Amino acid sequence: MDIKERMFEIIEQLERANYEYYTLDKPTISDFEYDKLMHELILIEEAHPELKLESSPTSRVGGKILDKFNKVYHEKPMMSLSNAFSEDDLRDFDNKIKKEVKNVSYVCELKIDGLSVSLKYENGILKRGATRGNGVVGEDITENVKTIKSIPLRLKEARSFEIRGEIYMPKKAFYKLNDERLEANEEPFANPRNAAAGSVRQLDSRIASKRGLDAFLYTLVDDNEILVNKVEYQLDALEEMSNLGFKVNPEYKYCNNIDEVIDYINYWTVNRPNLEYEIDGIVIKVNELNNYERIGYTAKYPKWAIAYKFPAQIVSTKLLGITFQVGRTGNITPVAELEPIELMGSVISRATLHNEDYVKQRDIRIGDYVKLRKAGDVIPEVFEVDESRRSGNLQPFVMIRECPKCHTPLIRKEGEADYYCPNEYCEERVKNALEHFASRKAMNIDTLGEKLVEQLYEENLIRKISDIYYLKDHQNEIVGLEGLGMKKYLNLIDAIEISKSNNLDKLLFGLGIRHVGSKVSTIICKKFDTMDKIMKASFDDLNNIPDVGEIIALSVVDYFKDSKNIELINELKNLGLNMTYKDEVTEGVFFKMKIVLTGSLESYTRDEAKEIIEKLGGNVSSSVSKKTDYVLVGSEPGSKFDKAKELGVKILYEDDFKKMIGE
Repeated sequence: MDIKERMFEIIEQLERANYEYYTLDKPTISDFEYDKLMHELILIEEAHPELKLESSPTSRVGGKILDKFNKVYHEKPMMSLSNAFSEDDLRDFDNKIKKEVKNVSYVCELKIDGLSVSLKYENGILKRGATRGNGVVGEDITENVKTIKSIPLRLKEARSFEIRGEIYMPKKAFYKLNDERLEANEEPFANPRNAAAGSVRQLDSRIASKRGLDAFLYTLVDDNEILVNKVEYQLDALEEMSNLGFKVNPEYKYCNNIDEVIDYINYWTVNRPNLEYEIDGIVIKVNELNNYERIGYTAKYPKWAIAYKFPAQIVSTKLLGITFQVGRTGNITPVAELEPIELMGSVISRATLHNEDYVKQRDIRIGDYVKLRKAGDVIPEVFEVDESRRSGNLQPFVMIRECPKCHTPLIRKEGEADYYCPNEYCEERVKNALEHFASRKAMNIDTLGEKLVEQLYEENLIRKISDIYYLKDHQNEIVGLEGLGMKKYLNLIDAIEISKSNNLDKLLFGLGIRHVGSKVSTIICKKFDTMDKIMKASFDDLNNIPDVGEIIALSVVDYFKDSKNIELINELKNLGLNMTYKDEVTEGVFFKMKIVLTGSLESYTRDEAKEIIEKLGGNVSSSVSKKTDYVLVGSEPGSKFDKAKELGVKILYEDDFKKMIGE
């Protein structure tokens, strides 16, 4: 057998192994055998690069590093779906369908909580993978798509078509990734969807290849051969996709009527925690494909399909105890210590109880069974006591009166909900303040997170903010600490030096003045463009600024009355930190406009989009009204999108947003 024949033999074995393991979930060879074959193929391709195929299985391991993602125009727009939230919404959908077509059946599919993808095949070879983007323009993520082992790089038949589906991160891969990020002192992902989106948009495909991504395919867009084969139903289309070698979610179901659809939804509302991946709803499609044109489309949605969104999942567990956290400004937060329970794919053992009033208003007692939900499907919160399960003589909640760390008597000011520790040298306060100063929204000092702050504090290298800027003098003490080699140390020092040139509002926010958040910091800096002016500002000067008010004004004045804080500012000046504010807004494209955000943007986090809008003169609001200038819409928009259409407010999609800001 010559080398070319051997190469094709290995490729065939690897492709079969990938299909059996990742699509059929029935592996026939061991990991050792698979790795051995892959290694042999890599050696062959390195020795004979002229033989390497575009669809080689070695592309699964990544390797290409891109400067940016190129734009992709979808020949047929990737439309989103309208939402249903109740049985009434579903029956209304059914009634509208039956006005157009009398005999109708449905196919229900699990709504995978991931990232939409379009795959283009030419003569059986994967040529392009693209994100949904704004539905018309997406991003070319081909190199990262190739690393997903359940997506075929080459089909058994030389066919040309587009197929669409969802890239997702299985729960197991998500937990593993977050464990690795925490170990590396990096911020964990909030949920599997964010992790999948972040992985798909890695410019280095080697990183994407290690993230354990997977994909389910669910829509054939165009294939003349399939039309010739007379695929007339979505049910048959799913089977056809599976026959072509694609991974199709096996939990789909044919339903004769809307009652069967509702039964299917009720089943998965209860059983979705048992899945190995996250779902956030059920997609209902008319089964008869030839009815789609007759039923029609709106400008944004097909009328023949709808997405039912699950209500917030609620679980009940026992409250084992209440502990208390000390925040960066000394605020004391009661925390529920819970009997561990799974909630939407995460095991929850702790949840915030906010403050004394929150606990007393709900009469939460240790030993109670409490109801949990995830606010925004991310943050677990205790929202109610299950009083039907209360037993015995449980004692009412009593707020502590001294700091749990330094035992200083706590203070609660009139009109405020929180108690706080006034001891500015409280160890927990100091560490949290240092971590806050280095955080992304403040001075953005990369790698200086909770774990490293703890290490440097214990080594007596940082005890106050200014100490951060002397770390460059302590290389010998730092390099060699757990998880910190020379490369990370140099990256840390670079980030510290870069932070010196940050705009003044970042520094003001980073100081951790009580009640002064990032938005208020920017407002104050716009009014007083130097640190000296802020330090000299009177209570009335600050109180008269819109969105500041008495509590914030008093807090700022009190902060700069303290001689130790003045000493800190002077030291930071001498260390070279910028003490002036450069207003980047003159009359930007959003000057004096009110913008509302809804849905998930592909290219920006919500905070990043908000910062851009504010730098270009706009104000970001949380609610839609007739005074709203634009609603910036991402994927999966909520009720704000519907209200904007109702009020006739201008809709701004992400691609238009990028054009407006010059990207």
